[in-house]
Amino acid sequence: MWKKNESGSFTSQAPTHMPVSQPERSRKELSTIGSSMTITGELTGNEDLEVHGKVEGTVSLKKHSVLIGERGRVKADICAKSIRVGGEVKGNLFGEDEVIILQTGRVEGDIKAARVTLENGSKFKGSIDMEPKGDEKERSSAEDSAAKAAKSGENGRLAAQSSSLTSRSTSPV
Repeated sequence: MWKKNESGSFTSQAPTHMPVSQPERSRKELSTIGSSMTITGELTGNEDLEVHGKVEGTVSLKKHSVLIGERGRVKADICAKSIRVGGEVKGNLFGEDEVIILQTGRVEGDIKAARVTLENGSKFKGSIDMEPKGDEKERSSAEDSAAKAAKSGENGRLAAQSSSLTSRSTSPV
């Protein structure tokens, strides 16, 4: 900033320091399992989780996200809204919204989620089921309808074949 002094020339004035509002921190709670930690048992809770250490057992955070960091090692089934794997997981992953295997991630187990992403370089051994919520009922009713249509189509075809056989047998030779 510049200030005009009494002689008419301008001089530099140090800016007054106004308090700068800090960006509001996310209101989401976050728990972290550090790289020197080992947890054995069942993990449940109502906050997001980052794993940089070792976990064995089960992890159930159905309405929250789970991140397995590059140094994280997990031998557990994980059930969460969103799961990101940058480390190693031996167990099944159940993501309500998504499961992402990062470039450094390794998973040995099955994945069930609406969206699954395997980044280049990731390693995965198992099966993937990408059936969005609610589609199970729609699919089973669609399969039932298709089965009924196929069955009625077969009956119609059999009836048509039967009538054509009858018409052949009644025609003079």
